[in-house]
Amino acid sequence: PIHRSITGEGVRRTLRELQSILPELTLHEVPSGTEVFDWTVPDEWNVRDAYVMDEAGRKVIDFQQNNLHVVAYSVPIDRVVEWDELEAHLHSLPDQPEAIPYVTSYYERRWGFCMAHAERTKLTPGRYRVVIDSTLEPGSLTYGELILPGRETKEVLLSTYTCHPALANDNLSGVAVTAFLARWLREQADRRYTYRILFIPETIGAVAYLSRHLAHLKAHTVAGFVLTCVGDDRAYSFVPSRLGETLADKVALHVLAHYAPDFVRYTFLDRGSDERQYCSPGVDLPVVSMPRSKYGAFPEYHTSLDDLSLISARGLGGSYELHRRCLQALEHNYRYRTTTLGEPRLGKRDLMPTLSIKGSVNSTRDLLNVLVYCDGRHDLLDLATATALPVGRCRELIDVLHAHGLVERVGD
Repeated sequence: PIHRSITGEGVRRTLRELQSILPELTLHEVPSGTEVFDWTVPDEWNVRDAYVMDEAGRKVIDFQQNNLHVVAYSVPIDRVVEWDELEAHLHSLPDQPEAIPYVTSYYERRWGFCMAHAERTKLTPGRYRVVIDSTLEPGSLTYGELILPGRETKEVLLSTYTCHPALANDNLSGVAVTAFLARWLREQADRRYTYRILFIPETIGAVAYLSRHLAHLKAHTVAGFVLTCVGDDRAYSFVPSRLGETLADKVALHVLAHYAPDFVRYTFLDRGSDERQYCSPGVDLPVVSMPRSKYGAFPEYHTSLDDLSLISARGLGGSYELHRRCLQALEHNYRYRTTTLGEPRLGKRDLMPTLSIKGSVNSTRDLLNVLVYCDGRHDLLDLATATALPVGRCRELIDVLHAHGLVERVGD
């Protein structure tokens, strides 16, 4: 029910709700008119009510029934119009007649309404009163930021957006999963990396944040994830960084291959969320995205059909766990080298049967395979890739080898 856009009280109310889960979340304001790279922070928009009323006094469109009914950033209006003028300001989807589309006009001043096409076809010529009780005036853009310090100043970025009204998969699923990943990270007593967690308006929020923190982010970010469309039960998707060669690409592809092998792999040409900003030339942060159904690729996208029935506990929980596995892998992604020349004698360490019979080596094959790539040049993800083992299993084997003094960690 909270009406959000890229600015306004709906965003602030959403962020205050998040503070009940993440008390350390800090809110920041960027004034309207602020130049942020090639963009300008727009005036703040707030809407209290909007409707279209026919000559009989019946509201044929009512913002109070569904807040997608008004085009985002519509200027205020209160007048009677003829049917031809009203029709020019209506938006509907003939191929999805029961869906209300989500339409925005952030940077050009106009007004408009959205409705199901099935309802639009019932309207008849006549005079209609159109009311949009909104304000569009200087204010600010609001975003939330949470920084969780680690042992290292190197950072992992988690970013999600808080600007869509009444859309469950595209927007609120990302907010929810990010919030609970942040809560889990906060509970970890010994974090290796520092975590920078952002709740921002899409596009303009990312641009504004980068304009304030670009030098720091470029110097410190080792991996990042944009969380969006992570709540449905369909196959996972993968959108890489611009060149697809970062640590974030590496860990995401590994985790997806082992835990969601039916994922749909896209290229950066299929981008559409804030990875556009984080990976743009000159910024080039190591940021990827792992949606379930990718934005723009599922039929309910940007319509009223993207409601709470589209998402599930299973969908949200699966996305949470997938991202958590990535973060765990990053936390333990060190390089290792063997401490012996030649293959060590595992039997005297009770790591291998001392009676050699056919098949006896099978029980230690994974251990030996991990060890053979511990040359100081390969990190944990490299070891997992070389041995075709899940990174979690590879880490367990490294812990065994380390406990017996057979490998040592090389740098960080």
